[in-house]
Amino acid sequence: MTVKLTVVYGKPDDADAFDKHYHEVHMPIVGRWPGIERTEVAKISGGPMGSPAAYHLITEIYFADEDALNAALSSDPGREAGKDFMGIAPPGSFMTVAEIVD
Repeated sequence: MTVKLTVVYGKPDDADAFDKHYHEVHMPIVGRWPGIERTEVAKISGGPMGSPAAYHLITEIYFADEDALNAALSSDPGREAGKDFMGIAPPGSFMTVAEIVD
C-alpha cells in the first residue's frame, strides 16, 4: 500500500536563507533516495480565513510501501538528508508516516 512521509517545517528565523538551503542543498539530497514515486513541496501561505500559520513548508514524499520508505531512509542519501534535516529544521518541525487509504 502506498505510504507517504510528511515533513512539516516550523517557521525559520530567516525564511530566505532556509528556502535557499532547502531547495539547493536538502531537496537534491532527497532526490537521490531510492524508490521515490512522487514528491510535493508546499509553502504555507496561511491558515483558514487568513489566520497566521505556525508552519513554513510541508513536504510529502510518496513510496510504494513502507519497506520502500524504510529503504530510502536507511540509504546513504537518506542518512545524509536526516543529518541535514537536524541542522536546518526550525523548532516545531516534525515528520509523520501515513498509509494512503483513498
